[in-house]
Amino acid sequence: MTRIPFFAHDLGDAEVAAFAAALRDPILTTGRAVAEFERRFAHTLAIPHAVATTSCTGALHLALLAHGIGPGDEVLTTPMTFIATATAILQAGASPVFVDVEPATGNLDVTRIEGSITPRTKAIMPVHLFGQMCDMRAIRTVADRHALVVIEDAAHCVEGTRDGIRPGMLSEAACFSFYATKSLTSGEGGALITRDGALADQLRLLRLHGMTSSAAEREREGYEHWDMVAMGWKYNMDNLQAAILLPQITRLAAHHERRTRLAHRYRELLANVPRVSMPSVVAKVDHAWHVFAIWIDAANRDAVIRGLEREGVGVTINYRPVHLTRYFRDNFDGAPGQFPHAERIGGATISLPLYGSMPDDHVDAVVARLTQVLAALPTST
Repeated sequence: MTRIPFFAHDLGDAEVAAFAAALRDPILTTGRAVAEFERRFAHTLAIPHAVATTSCTGALHLALLAHGIGPGDEVLTTPMTFIATATAILQAGASPVFVDVEPATGNLDVTRIEGSITPRTKAIMPVHLFGQMCDMRAIRTVADRHALVVIEDAAHCVEGTRDGIRPGMLSEAACFSFYATKSLTSGEGGALITRDGALADQLRLLRLHGMTSSAAEREREGYEHWDMVAMGWKYNMDNLQAAILLPQITRLAAHHERRTRLAHRYRELLANVPRVSMPSVVAKVDHAWHVFAIWIDAANRDAVIRGLEREGVGVTINYRPVHLTRYFRDNFDGAPGQFPHAERIGGATISLPLYGSMPDDHVDAVVARLTQVLAALPTST
């Protein structure tokens, strides 16, 4: 039986050559390769400025700090996300306030946002779950009505659009991940895009200790005394990470097209499989298809996961609702019943294999093995 991994990268000769070239540069930390990646990434997203970081978590944290969000402030976000969305808010000293999600998509439910706004609310942090963008036009309208900052967690959504809008176009900033399973990957890494040049300059200062010059600038321009002018952090991407990312940008569109075709094949094959449902894809969305998620009744979900693993199919869960993790239960009174749609989705979700180099017949094999596992479940009474 052929094992089908949850994810496989396609890094190869181009990335090896780029990495080797970066090793020959006297500056291994933030320098020419990072600057070139920032330029090309911003161009790809059609946004003027990009700031490369060590992670999406760091980018989210910096975006909050740069907007003066901290102790006493509240940030509205979704519980149906990776924990880093919420912990970045905590790291800034603010409080995450969860808003339930749309039952059909898992994305933040815009109709519930205004009911959660208080005098302490300073920002909204939507998450484009699985690669499908939230309704950014509606979110921007609410934010403008209440003078709120919008910072997008676009870790799943480099390629996505909705209503002709891409990440970063209707927000103060959008943040991305280059984690090991992302469509652009350097193992770890992240970036932030913004239309605001002054904000980009501030973020570059904050990502490197609040120092007025970097090692690359001192090497290029000659030594000048640097100063620390702000409380900063250590979030700067290095040239080695950037070098790995650069060749992948040229393949980004082709890989998105291929993942889209594979995702459509999944949806076609699964449409009539009993006990399986899938998140809706809303009108006027170009889905990034970072994750292909299915929903199985919570009573059977873990048995299906174990069955798929026995059948050689790698799977994961995206995600368990944040408020039900032990840390949030112990420290923020998270409890079942607070966000029923997020809890239903979190209890039902299985993420199936999907990646740019995945063979077509692996989709058919995953569906066949899933169908077999489901058929072996006890009949409900």
